[in-house]
Amino acid sequence: MSNDSKKFIKGTSHNFTIMIDEEYCKGCKICVDVCPKDTLEMVPMGDRWQGSVVIVRDIETCVGCLLCELQCPDFAIEIDVPKKVKKAAATS
Repeated sequence: MSNDSKKFIKGTSHNFTIMIDEEYCKGCKICVDVCPKDTLEMVPMGDRWQGSVVIVRDIETCVGCLLCELQCPDFAIEIDVPKKVKKAAATS
């Protein structure tokens, strides 16, 4: 992902960083549908072929499950999760 088009949004409660590349997002809504905490939402963007792109609605609700990143068919979402949280998730 190029740093020019990426939107970086950092949460303070869990220290997750969500990076969304609007150039890659095609507005398919898969990420919004799989998010268990309604962290993401689609917003209209007229120049996109599906008419919308994903944004972060509320970063504080993100639990770092990575479902949005894993399910995005266009690699438009990247989640940076602190190592402590990754280790805890792996042992659960």
